[in-house]
Amino acid sequence: MIDCGEGAQMQLRRSRLKFSRLNHIFISHLHGDHCFGLIGLISTLALLGRTATLHIYALKELEQLMRPWLNFFCQGIDFAIEFHPFTEKGNEIIYEDRSVTVTTIPLKHRVPCCGFLFSEKKTPDHIVRSMIDFYQVPTHELNRIKNGGDYVTPQGEIIPHNRLTTPSCPPRKYAYCSDTTYIPENVSLLQDVDLLFHETTFGKDNEVRARETFHTTAQQAAALAKSANAKQLIIGHFSARYEDETCLLNEAKEVFPNTLLAKENMCISIKSPLTIKL
Repeated sequence: MIDCGEGAQMQLRRSRLKFSRLNHIFISHLHGDHCFGLIGLISTLALLGRTATLHIYALKELEQLMRPWLNFFCQGIDFAIEFHPFTEKGNEIIYEDRSVTVTTIPLKHRVPCCGFLFSEKKTPDHIVRSMIDFYQVPTHELNRIKNGGDYVTPQGEIIPHNRLTTPSCPPRKYAYCSDTTYIPENVSLLQDVDLLFHETTFGKDNEVRARETFHTTAQQAAALAKSANAKQLIIGHFSARYEDETCLLNEAKEVFPNTLLAKENMCISIKSPLTIKL
């Protein structure tokens, strides 16, 4: 989960997502609409009988703020809560497993703030079963071949990797940038992402207001997506002054046509099976 506002539990239920599958929460910054839902969510997880550790990645101040609340409201819970602090400065890997890395993206807001880049790792190539059978490749050789190795027959013939496999899908990248002023310097960090979520609190008619409040216009977010060669842009975090956000969508599309408005419970597949839920 990225950020956890007051409506997080309601959206989880509406999306029919299992609470038990939530193990890692990434908090971009310490404004209420991005973290006020945490204590309630943790209480619910305890009521549901959770035992697995919950990992929370955030600026160090979040743990200082939450520990008294946890000690008061969540005494005796059966799972550990592990905080992983990071700094808003620079670009660092804060999580990594066999399939993905999560890297911070420095943002500029009224309080310290970070975005997140989720980068999928390359998966092993796919075995061509007919070729494996033809060359009678032993089972114990398959993992090595999938990861780039050739096969040497008992007679000494070298069977190249590309004859025995087909390439796996290219790794995918998803970037999340919310609550920030326009930062064109982030283009290098966002280069070639498959999906970019970027805040567009205002339209270009309120560019001065956007600059004063450290937010971004739809036109600026689209310019960033275009410069970064992103494949798709999702805009969100709209000011309440816009009763119809279509004007923001049209503004962004003038610069970057492949733009969508973020909607509650929107589900976007990126070269299946990777799915992003908003």
